[in-house]
Amino acid sequence: MKKSSFANYNAQWELYGYMQNVQGAIFDLDGTLLDSMWKWGEIAIDYIKSHGKTPRPGFLEVLRSFNTTQEAQYFIDEYAVNLPLEEVIYGRDKLMLDFYSNDVKLKDGVIPVLELLKNNGVKMCIATATDRWLIEPALKLHDLNKYFQCVLTCTEENTSKSNPDIFIRAAAILGSEIKNTLVVEDALYAMKTAKKAGFTVIGISDESNKDEQDEIINSCDFFCITPGDMLKFL
Repeated sequence: MKKSSFANYNAQWELYGYMQNVQGAIFDLDGTLLDSMWKWGEIAIDYIKSHGKTPRPGFLEVLRSFNTTQEAQYFIDEYAVNLPLEEVIYGRDKLMLDFYSNDVKLKDGVIPVLELLKNNGVKMCIATATDRWLIEPALKLHDLNKYFQCVLTCTEENTSKSNPDIFIRAAAILGSEIKNTLVVEDALYAMKTAKKAGFTVIGISDESNKDEQDEIINSCDFFCITPGDMLKFL
C-alpha cells in the first residue's frame, strides 16, 4: 500500500477499497483512543523523583516499548527503587487512577469512528500495555465497552507489543483474518510489530511520538493526525 497522511487523493481511495474487506480492528488505548500518554510520562518522572532519583536523558523514550512489569523492573534495576516488583507497579499505577477515573479525555474523533465501524459490522478489540484495573474506570467514564468484543492487556497475556502475540490473539477472538484486520496504534515499535505480522497498520499522531513521525509514516500503511481522520476513508 502507498503511504499517506491523507493528503493524497489516490491513497485515500486505495484504502477505501481495502476497507470493504475489513473484518476486525484492534485499537491501542493510551495515545490512540485516550489522550493520556502525556500523563503517563508525567507520572513516571514523578515516581522516580519521589524515590530521590533524577531521570536520565532519554528516560521516557526508553519506557515507550515496555509493558507494566518491564517498566517497574527498569525502575528497580536502573534507578535502585528498593521495593518488590508488585509494590513498584502499584505505587506507580495508583498515581494514575484518579486521572483515569475522572479527567482523561478521548482523542479527537474517536466516537464517530467507533460508531461507524460498529454499524458496519467490524468487530473490535482493545490491546493495551496498561493493566485492566486501571483502564476499566476510563472505559466506563466514556462508555467505550459497548464497542469492543474484548480487551486484552499485555500483563494478562504475559507479553509486550514487541511480540505480535497479543495482536494475533485479538484477531483470533474477533474471528478476523490477519490480512483483513486493522491495527490502530500510536507507538512506533508496536506498529512495526503488527506490520511485520501481516496486519494493516494505521498510525495515530500523539505528542509523545512527535520526534518519530517521519519513521512512523514510513513504517505504517496510513498515518492520521487524529483518530477522526479515519473518517476520511471509512
